[in-house]
Amino acid sequence: MSVDRGRAPSAIERAASTWLTHLDVERGASRHTLAAYRRDVRRYVDYLGTRGVDDPGQVRGEHVSGFLVDLRTGTEDRPPLAATSAARTLVAVRSLHRFLALEGITSDDPAADVAPPRPPARLPKAISVDEVTRLLEASGPGETTTSLRDRALLEVLYGTGARISEAVGLDLDDVDLDAGAVRLLGKGGKERIVPLGRYAREAVQAWLVRGRPSLAAKGAAGPALFLGQRGARLSRQSAWAVIRAAAQRAHLAGHVSPHTLRHSFATHLLEGGADVRVVQELLGHASVTTTQIYTMVTAQQLREVYAQSHPRAR
Repeated sequence: MSVDRGRAPSAIERAASTWLTHLDVERGASRHTLAAYRRDVRRYVDYLGTRGVDDPGQVRGEHVSGFLVDLRTGTEDRPPLAATSAARTLVAVRSLHRFLALEGITSDDPAADVAPPRPPARLPKAISVDEVTRLLEASGPGETTTSLRDRALLEVLYGTGARISEAVGLDLDDVDLDAGAVRLLGKGGKERIVPLGRYAREAVQAWLVRGRPSLAAKGAAGPALFLGQRGARLSRQSAWAVIRAAAQRAHLAGHVSPHTLRHSFATHLLEGGADVRVVQELLGHASVTTTQIYTMVTAQQLREVYAQSHPRAR
């Protein structure tokens, strides 16, 4: 760790150098990691210097938390850091103090109880109803075995909000076309029954009658609903490829994944007036808190429409 020429390094600078050497020699940290940690700890040491702290034994929890506040609020010379950047910097500080405590250089770890800032919840990626329609209609040219399967898969993903693993894990007995329902096996082995809309039912029916038998004849299909080219259960990787190919044919910009359809399912339900707890049950979320992130999506859309439409919004 570099120090100003013409002066001896402080105790905390020497401690930081010892820690960086440990990361380099004993932990084998990469050059980029060491450079980032060195930069983060240099900023931390400079902050402590403004508080009159130059020995690691003098550092208290309030110094570490104060440094975190300083990172988030910024100064005249430095803009505030985002939560993710501040959290990364705090990782370096916590690692430094943990090392010093374990080595006996300090008697305790003042950073142990300082929690990193929580980054803002990332809004799920959803596409519009029109884009979903384009994606579904781009499942494949004509009525081939593959296009029938792909259309049924996409309709089930969007029509039920199923995770990709839940969709490819479906067996024939899990689908009740007469009742319009499908049984999904979610995380932790939890089962849930989800309605299957008309479009999805018709697509699955077409696949079962005009597509699946020819693939089932190629191998030991077993009870799997969706089959690959060799007659075995469709893999997650192959299902990903189906969605990626359909998105390319539909000329959809950006990244479209199986979770895009799940996010769109939830977002469109809430936009249509569905209760968040109903959507929670349909998605198989253990907590409604997880589902409520989708309400942020719809609220953001409302703000955008308001800003564009209201004469006094701007």
